[in-house]
Amino acid sequence: MRRMTGLGVVSLWFVAACGGAAAPAAREPILATPSPQMAVEQVPEAGRGPDGPVTPEERNAAIDALLRNLDARYVFPEKAKLVRAAVEARRKRGEYDKLTTGQALSTTLTTHVNEILKDAHFRVRYLERKVHESELQAEPTAAEREQFAAEGQRLNGGFERVERLPGNIGYVEVRSFAFLARGVEAAAAAMNFLAETDALIIDIRRNGGGDPELVAALCSYFFDGAVHINDIYDRPKNETRQFWTSPTVPGKRYLGKDVYVLTSKRTGSGAEELAYDLQTQKRAVIIGEKTWGGANPGELLRLGDHLVAFVPSGRAINPITKTNWEGIGVLPDIAVPAEDALRIAQVRALQKRIAVATEPELKKSLEERLRELERGEPEKPAR
Repeated sequence: MRRMTGLGVVSLWFVAACGGAAAPAAREPILATPSPQMAVEQVPEAGRGPDGPVTPEERNAAIDALLRNLDARYVFPEKAKLVRAAVEARRKRGEYDKLTTGQALSTTLTTHVNEILKDAHFRVRYLERKVHESELQAEPTAAEREQFAAEGQRLNGGFERVERLPGNIGYVEVRSFAFLARGVEAAAAAMNFLAETDALIIDIRRNGGGDPELVAALCSYFFDGAVHINDIYDRPKNETRQFWTSPTVPGKRYLGKDVYVLTSKRTGSGAEELAYDLQTQKRAVIIGEKTWGGANPGELLRLGDHLVAFVPSGRAINPITKTNWEGIGVLPDIAVPAEDALRIAQVRALQKRIAVATEPELKKSLEERLRELERGEPEKPAR
């Protein structure tokens, strides 16, 4: 049984879904998470990482397998047809004959295919150990689920940092949306702690993605009732799944107050969805850099003993724009370098508070803090 996911099914790719915090296990287990993922992978430079020989027979078999899987599963079948024509033409000209190592083949195929797909999630990878088809098709074992749950506990469900900043501004840094169960608990705790702040900053500058259900759970605090925020279309099933905010949340909702979302070039996939959902619903101001630009979840598929491909077999569909952020990224409302986004968000929040403040001492303290920030006080390093 295949599961639609981002990149969280191979542990050495899953590291980025946890914001770089999770290290791959020594054996590199294939199944790292039972949840659907939309996550960013950390792509090594060409020629870096484990490598090994590839015979002409293995090379041709891997190319055949890749083209078959794209034909059958890639979310845009018309693009898969173009890929097949282009790759077959290159193969006929002998362009792949000189590729005798796994790294060379995987890097070249990724480049050639993405000249047409231009899909941020698509990737061919060479793995040092042998990959069995059963590992990709099977559901996670009890031990793997337990290991994943333990990792979620260690990383606090991806919620890295929560605090009340000067001027009664709430701040929460979310490094991953990968851990649904623990993440829902952490979101409730964070939002209850921040419930009485006057404005909220959500920092996803180092968030590579995760489970869209956790994205919806966090979004639920910012809307009164159920709101349709996202759909995901699955081509192999020809089904579309809707994602709504929950009509109930643990603790208090965060309504009628400003929300700011901080982004960077590293903000990817499911984290991009959070920013896009809140932006299109006009519920948050996005501050920072244009995000990574990956909106197509999919599957990890075996191409050979040591070669796998992540093939996007689905796509996010926003109910308002009827499209998504694939290849474009989420464009910030206020574009600033990522390292300055937190300061700018605080300036924006304080300016709005000062404009309505009536108590003299409070207004004075807010103005003092604003002057500090406007002088360019450096951001406190993340703990």
